Order: sequence, then C-alpha cells, then structure tokens
Amino acid sequence: MPIRNYIKVFIAVVVVVSCCLLEADAQTRKKRSRRTTKPAAAKPVVTNPPVAPPEGKEATSNDVKIISTADPSAETTETSETTPAKKPTKPEASETEHDMQRTINKLSNQVDKLNEKLSSQQDDDRYQLDMERLSRAEQRSEQLRSQLLDTETKMADIEVKLEQIEYALRPENIDRATQGYGSTRPEEARDTRRRQLESERTRLQAQFKILQTSKTRLEVATTNTDAEVDQLRAKLQQRRDQMELNPPKQRKP
Repeated sequence: MPIRNYIKVFIAVVVVVSCCLLEADAQTRKKRSRRTTKPAAAKPVVTNPPVAPPEGKEATSNDVKIISTADPSAETTETSETTPAKKPTKPEASETEHDMQRTINKLSNQVDKLNEKLSSQQDDDRYQLDMERLSRAEQRSEQLRSQLLDTETKMADIEVKLEQIEYALRPENIDRATQGYGSTRPEEARDTRRRQLESERTRLQAQFKILQTSKTRLEVATTNTDAEVDQLRAKLQQRRDQMELNPPKQRKP
C-alpha cells in the first residue's frame, strides 16, 4: 500500500538525518581539539656595536647606548598568538545535543501518529473485506439453496415416473396396452412393451442416482456456507460493538 511505502521512506530519512547530525557534531569537536596555533617566529634583535670613548675620558655607563630595532609589538603578538584556542563551552554542546534530541523526539512522534493511522486504516480495510465476504457468502448460499431445490424437484419427478413405469410393467397392464395393436403375435408385442418400459426404468434410475449424489454435495456445501455466513455475521457484530464502545477519536482543528 502507498502509505506503508511512505512510512518506510520517512523512517529512513529519520535515520539518515540523525546519523548526519551525530557525524557533524563529532567532526566539529575533532577539529576544535586538533586546532593548534604556531608560535610566531622571533624577530632578530639588532644592536649597535659599542663605541670606544675618546682618550682621556673614562667610559661611563651612560655613554654606551643599545638601540633595539625589534618590533615593540612582537612580544605582544607572540603572546597573543601563542594563546591556546578556547575550547567550546559546555552550554553550546549541551544545546546541540538538546536540539538533536528534540528533533528525534519530534520525528518519533510523527512515526507513531503514522503507525496509528495505518492501524486504523487496516482495521477499516478488514471490516470492508469482511462485509464483502459476507455478501458473497450469502449470495453463494442462496444459489446453492436454489440448486438444491431444483435437484429435489427433478428427483421427485423421476420418482413419479418410476412409479408409473412399475405400474405399467404389471402383466395385466401390458396385456391391456398391447390389445389395441392388432398384431397376430401378441406375445412379441408384450415383450417389446416390457423391454421399452424396463429400458426407461433403467435410464430414470441412473438419473435418480446422479441427482441424489448432487443433492448430497449441495447439502454439504450449503451447510458450510451457512456456517461461514454465521461466523462472518458474528465477527461483524463484534466489530460494531467495539466501535460503539470505543468510537474513533476526532482530530482537533
């Protein structure tokens, strides 16, 4: 059914989204933990050579001057560059996990709703199927009863004919029937009449046996069909009682 395919696709999407979110979170943590800063290369410090004091004058500590050409901001830059990167704070990680959990819960709720809807639809489908089966069983039962009635009618007609043949096979009835032929050989006429009646009796008896077998089969089929009809009616009545006790919930607008 189409709705089953939709549920399978929806569950697959949920699993893929969850895996992608977990993998992205793991890669983010891995990148942050591996990220390191390289210390800035120290710039060379250039100093002027000492100047010899003039003769007759003693060198004093104030005569020698050391001039540094190093960038005064080098130390500050180096200090700032060597400062380790800040680790992600715990609140951010917890918020990410909370969002993931909320998304998963939302998707799970949607799957549960779809399952409930599918279960309700399956119950309705089973109810409709049982209704169709009951209707077909009732029609089949009526057809079998009609065929059984026709068979019994034919059997009754054959029984009447057999009784007539048995009556006609009596010797006095055969003599009475052959008197009007005007034959010079009445014995042959009587034999011919007897053979005709016996042949007709044999044919009718064969038909009666066939109809009797068909009647037995129809009676068994009718009994089974009636039992199926009763079972389906009881099942549908039980379903109606359940629906009356637990009516379907109406969706809120």
